[in-house]
Amino acid sequence: MLNKLEEVADRFREVEGLLADPGVVKDQSRYRALTKEHADLVDVVTGYEKYCRVKTEIAGSQELFKDPDLDVREMAQAEVAELEAELADLEAQLKVMLLPKDPNALRNVIIEVRAGTGGDEAALFAGDLFRMYCRYADRQGWKVELLSTAEAEVGGYKEVIALISGKGVFSRLKFESGTHRVQRVPETEAQGRIHTSACTVAVLPEAEDVEIDIDPSDLRIDLFRASGAGGQHVNKTESAVRITHIPTGVVVSCQDEKSQHKNKAKAMKVLQSRLLDALQAEQDAKTAANRKSQVGSGDRSERIRTYNFPQGRCTDHRVGLTLYKLEAIMQGDLDEIIDTLTTHYQAEQLAGHDN
Repeated sequence: MLNKLEEVADRFREVEGLLADPGVVKDQSRYRALTKEHADLVDVVTGYEKYCRVKTEIAGSQELFKDPDLDVREMAQAEVAELEAELADLEAQLKVMLLPKDPNALRNVIIEVRAGTGGDEAALFAGDLFRMYCRYADRQGWKVELLSTAEAEVGGYKEVIALISGKGVFSRLKFESGTHRVQRVPETEAQGRIHTSACTVAVLPEAEDVEIDIDPSDLRIDLFRASGAGGQHVNKTESAVRITHIPTGVVVSCQDEKSQHKNKAKAMKVLQSRLLDALQAEQDAKTAANRKSQVGSGDRSERIRTYNFPQGRCTDHRVGLTLYKLEAIMQGDLDEIIDTLTTHYQAEQLAGHDN
């Protein structure tokens, strides 16, 4: 680990020197790349410098173990014990910092929530889940932009797709992909029986135009009249757009906007992100064929969490976490769940790294 940290510190100093070079400053593309690399390295180097200082302080205090004065020796021993505990914490933090970075960590996300088994109750729960994510986004200072909705007659959504943008969105939401199960008494249930329904959530890193090169000849674009709410307008123009990516069979449709152009742009954004997600999943499968994180694969068929309303309980099955504060969670209080998942994932990475 120390050799790796020395390499990082050397590279950090090299990058600092390059950023001060007038020739590099003129090359804006290279300058931006170096600025990003500098930002990625600064926390690791700051932590390593502190680690080195604490080691030096420990060595200095240990010299006092030979002092003839008993009080001085005892004081030195107490100080070394405190410093060694601090050193152990710093070492644990640095190990996590040195883990391979998720290339998508800082990206915005496209989140897709779909009603699954359970009919009307599943649609209502899809609406509840989507509001939960919107409230969490609001707490984080993120922005939510609706891309596509298919509302259910009873309320809630058959499907809702949105772009969530802000700092570190993907790193916080990436473990939400999967099947979310709800257990509660529907409002329409006269006998008071508990029903079980499910929704699927997909969290996709937002694709940038330069990453996914889509050949226009691979697309079939169909225009149709929007359905649902919208007054007379929906009956007059074919503003809704359906895009089919022929090689993969991926289909995306959008009808929320009155403008055909805006609907097409939103549908293309979702299509690009779905294709990027499929490409990355294929690459991950190849590199991680021999190891699968216990946090989960992100497979949407995998049941990851149960929301039990009669008991006020939320259980994440991947890490065995049960919290009896369901009302707060549905109001967007997700930090405890997300922090636990992140810590567990990092521990899995460290175990794999050590092996």
